[in-house]
Amino acid sequence: MSETGTQADAGTAGDPIRGRALGTAPVPLSVLDLVTVGSGSTASRALATSVELSRLAERRGYHRHWVAEHHSMPGVASSSPAVILAHLAAHTRRIRLGSGGVMLPNHAPLVIAEQFGTLEALAPGRVDLGLGRAPGTDGATAAALRRTDTLNEGADDFPEQLSELTRFLDDDFPAGHPYARIHAVPGPVQGPKGRPPVWLLGSSGFSARLAGLLGLPFAFAHHFSARNTIPALDLYRQSFRPSAVLDEPYALIGVGALAADDEKEAYRQVLTGALSMLRLRTGRPGLIPTPEEAETYAFSPAEREFADGWLANVVHGTPDAVRSGLDELRKRTGADELMITANAHGGEARLRSYELIADAYGLPVLDPARG
Repeated sequence: MSETGTQADAGTAGDPIRGRALGTAPVPLSVLDLVTVGSGSTASRALATSVELSRLAERRGYHRHWVAEHHSMPGVASSSPAVILAHLAAHTRRIRLGSGGVMLPNHAPLVIAEQFGTLEALAPGRVDLGLGRAPGTDGATAAALRRTDTLNEGADDFPEQLSELTRFLDDDFPAGHPYARIHAVPGPVQGPKGRPPVWLLGSSGFSARLAGLLGLPFAFAHHFSARNTIPALDLYRQSFRPSAVLDEPYALIGVGALAADDEKEAYRQVLTGALSMLRLRTGRPGLIPTPEEAETYAFSPAEREFADGWLANVVHGTPDAVRSGLDELRKRTGADELMITANAHGGEARLRSYELIADAYGLPVLDPARG
């Protein structure tokens, strides 16, 4: 763990939520990593690519690197965000690391508080705790995770779970509460108060409104719910109440984007993600197909319509085209940060894309060791 940062540096100091735009980027740029596993590859290779990506992102001025919780999906290897984040923390020094997100209903709040308290102890001042309300999988898998056939995702359950988690993180249950003598460790009971900032994630209006009412930062999944992006962001901003965390709204959006040296190659790469999503949505999840497999797949008219609709919300092409597409999306949504997810079959294409986007915006090459 020798490379783990021991304190916040210029990339995270001061404000634990708001990032800083670098180069000509209109807002901070970040990374959403789904730890994808391509056909012919392995989970070990996918996780090694995540380490390469975190180091590249840190070196090229991306603000944060988040991983998402998914279950029973052969094409991803991110079922345990806290474990992955601990590994990434050991190989980076500056970049913020977090969950995009942990699916709160799948876990006891105390367990999440302990996991992210541990991460905060390993990488002080650079851990984010993003929380989602969906299961991150199908209903049967969610039931297996929770050991119950009753999936509590209603309006009453999530706020209650969030409140309990927050109190564990802050170690401030009131006297007389059944959990008043329970401490999440590592945590405030052991030393200076300080914990990962909590973000709410969403793909509809529920979490947008709740994040606004609680004065929390909000992350919207534009990459798979594009039609709801602007309504959700509007709802978040309209609902926002200043808090001890934020005095004004702060919203990032996840956006699918992939740059390549030429437009044709970019399309070949993103088509693999479209075919993978088609298979997932039709009950046939699998490893991410190769570009060759995607190119030769016989799409039915309905499948082609789905794929084209999916690709319409993925910014892809040459670096200049991707920069223009991201700029337009930011202007249209007013997002305070863009979190880019590059879904493709191979790690090389993903890494190349993030490098090309950094170059397109003139992001500086940083020395992580200097902090």
